[in-house]
Amino acid sequence: MSQTVDIPQSIKDSLRKFRFARRNAGSAAIVIKINKVKLVMEEVEQFDDISIEELAEELPENAPRYVVLSYELTHKDGRKSFPLVLINWAPTSSEIGLLTLHASALINFQSTADITKVIEIRDGPEGLTKEAIDAKLSS
Repeated sequence: MSQTVDIPQSIKDSLRKFRFARRNAGSAAIVIKINKVKLVMEEVEQFDDISIEELAEELPENAPRYVVLSYELTHKDGRKSFPLVLINWAPTSSEIGLLTLHASALINFQSTADITKVIEIRDGPEGLTKEAIDAKLSS
């Protein structure tokens, strides 16, 4: 199967390290973008113990990103878990060509990151809230 965008080994290694990191408080995220010229994925930044609102402010309002989020979820019975979630950050104000490239590589990235739960965010920082993620994860 051919891919439009290459996922270098360094990204795979970062994802693996991120997935197996021990967390006992707070949410963490790794942000990945597509280099349109080289057609390759690049790590933008990693965040430890970041709130969803802070994360939303860090993401560009006019460019798509893949965000792998280790989310601190508090269950109704008080237990905490840290599910991995893929946030498909695709603001509608992004350049159409980049959005198309981003969409075409999503399934491959999701498979590489080995994450089943995907949350689509198209309306920028207003759409990425703790309430929105809690609602998606509890459904």
